[in-house]
Amino acid sequence: MVNDRLRAEAGASPPEPRRANEAPTGDPSSLDQSMPSSKPLMTASSGPLPDSVESALRTLETESGGINALAAALRGPLGETFAKAVEMIRNAKGRVIVTGLGKSGHMGRKIAATLASTGTPAFFVHAAEAGHGDLGMITTDDVIMALSWSGEQPEMKNLVNYSARFAIPMIAVTSNASSSLGQAADIVIELPKAREACPHNLAPTTSTLMQAAIGDAIAIALLEGRGFTALEFAHFHPGGKLGAMLKFVRDYMRTGAEIPVKPLGTKMSDAVIEMSAKGLGCVCIVNEAGGIAGIITDGDLRRHINMRPDLLTMAVDDIMTRQPKTVPPSMLATEMIEVLNTRKITTLVVTEAGKVVGIVHLHDLLRAGVA
Repeated sequence: MVNDRLRAEAGASPPEPRRANEAPTGDPSSLDQSMPSSKPLMTASSGPLPDSVESALRTLETESGGINALAAALRGPLGETFAKAVEMIRNAKGRVIVTGLGKSGHMGRKIAATLASTGTPAFFVHAAEAGHGDLGMITTDDVIMALSWSGEQPEMKNLVNYSARFAIPMIAVTSNASSSLGQAADIVIELPKAREACPHNLAPTTSTLMQAAIGDAIAIALLEGRGFTALEFAHFHPGGKLGAMLKFVRDYMRTGAEIPVKPLGTKMSDAVIEMSAKGLGCVCIVNEAGGIAGIITDGDLRRHINMRPDLLTMAVDDIMTRQPKTVPPSMLATEMIEVLNTRKITTLVVTEAGKVVGIVHLHDLLRAGVA
């Protein structure tokens, strides 16, 4: 059985990790014997958990080990190399051209998308397609980021030669700094060796996660270095829930005749009619200048109705909550949601230049997919 051999060889040195699309070396019949494991793989569950859950836990433990190894490496010599790579990208006049093949290519697409969405211009060029015209997309102002776990994929040759010919700086992300790719690169981010979560140590799992993680780390380091703001982030994410969260209060507030509003001195009976007509469960009380003086909610009505038989003949001044929380129309929706959640309220009065200009209700945000 494979597992028996794995247990027997647990103390052996781990093999060089390789990708699924890279040919194995040595005798294929000895493949299983060369793969150590710190814990049994594919064994039946000894506890109450289903086998599939036990498998999932082993996968996550193995992959988290790769991330932990990467973090530890960054605290050492890799950290200096990482900083140089970030600085190279930051100083580039052009874009980051991310390239790769196979699973590394898929991770490259993800890294390019993350860079672009966080303010670093980037796009992906497939390593195999580069030699068929796509090299023309790369300029001398760009920086190439090449991903290859082994660093020996022959499809990288055309791109590597192009980089050298036109002096285009290249960052290699690989587990083998002495590989052909590593030797050709200006900067090598050498990822630590790590076991794949696959029981045969073949399917790219831990390695691809580490590639994605180092890409995220580069993107966030660049983002923080340039002081990339939530407002700038909003420009790149106008769609979906994320886009909705990055809109502004003005995009969701009700204005004009939709605002439930009454002046100071109004009888409560009139305020209740206004509250009911506008259907927001509240009414804003304003002063002569149009500024917010207070607010009355349906909760206030419930609290006072039994204690004050003459409630409807009273003035709003005696019932309203003074100095209610207000927000400006320029506030981000994300910040507005935080205010609503922190204060445990459902409506917010919107003011600008001291005057009431709108009102936002939680139900409107729910319908818009924000909250």
